Amino acid sequence: MKFKGWIMLLVTLFALNCNDKDNQYQKATFAGGCFWCLEPPFENMQGVIDVISGYTGGKTKNPTYEEISSGQTGHYEAVQVTFDPKKVTFSELVEVFWQQIDPTDGGGQFADRGSQYLTAIFYHSAEQKRISEISKLNLSESKKFKKPIATEILPSSEFYPAEDYHQDYYKTNSQRYKTYKFYSGRETFIKTVWQKPQNNNKSYSKPADDQIKKMLTDLQYKVTQKNGTERAFSNEFWDNKKPGIYVDIVSGEPLFSSLDKFKSGTGWPSFTKPIDTKYIVEKIDQSFGMERIEVRSLYGDSHLGHLFEDGPNPTGLRYCINSASLKFIPVQELEKEGYGEFLKLFETKQK
Repeated sequence: MKFKGWIMLLVTLFALNCNDKDNQYQKATFAGGCFWCLEPPFENMQGVIDVISGYTGGKTKNPTYEEISSGQTGHYEAVQVTFDPKKVTFSELVEVFWQQIDPTDGGGQFADRGSQYLTAIFYHSAEQKRISEISKLNLSESKKFKKPIATEILPSSEFYPAEDYHQDYYKTNSQRYKTYKFYSGRETFIKTVWQKPQNNNKSYSKPADDQIKKMLTDLQYKVTQKNGTERAFSNEFWDNKKPGIYVDIVSGEPLFSSLDKFKSGTGWPSFTKPIDTKYIVEKIDQSFGMERIEVRSLYGDSHLGHLFEDGPNPTGLRYCINSASLKFIPVQELEKEGYGEFLKLFETKQK
């Protein structure tokens, strides 16, 4: 066989091999409100080949974003996931989908209202339909939500990729994406409903109000339970320089480390970041004619303070926290107080 013939044969075999691989892949389509927020969780899954934002479920051909936004085309904002079933199952994809949405919302998702933001699983086969229905039933019977599950399970239809600027929006416009996800309410919902951490050694919870009153001083109660604010430069930890961690005065949740504390000049304890963001809940606070980000603890639901974007590097953030919301655990007492796992933070710093 001549050299050219060998080349043609190799090209043909390569093409057949690629087609064979493509045929092994499957598609899954999910509508969960704004498609910007559905891309990241799926793209980060092993076995997912591609995730495309787009429109499906409507009658208008080749719809534009402007047409979709009117709510008149019948389309849903959705993502279409191409995956390798040998590496990730459709059932696993469905579980990830649930954990990105409020499945009880029948009018949209979070700040986005309208039919284009409704949630649905669009099945591509009888097997996908069966798995989706069982998963929805299990979620309903789990009693995780008091309201009924509103997410529909529908047959797949023509899927139209959205405009290029919508694809991978969380990468190309990361700051705007983060701002949108937070202010829409989705981020807080996911964190408080789906991502509550499981603790092997300690159990954090909020005691009954009468017990809290016995535990706390009048100032601590006013700050943590009534969203109060203590006086600047006249509180316990604003100038504390000792190494250790700060925990919720009510629940004991680990919140901040002295390693991330800095002198802000405000008169309140200030930190560039929490020990672990999973213990922190951020909410919009529009009191006193201002719009700020309130910081609360996850389990104790204690008012801690506020978050500002005028902090130092590396985060550029300032968690301005009331001392009255905190209990300080010095490094030498971490083990005794049940926080020994955090000793490694200070050992790493010393190295």
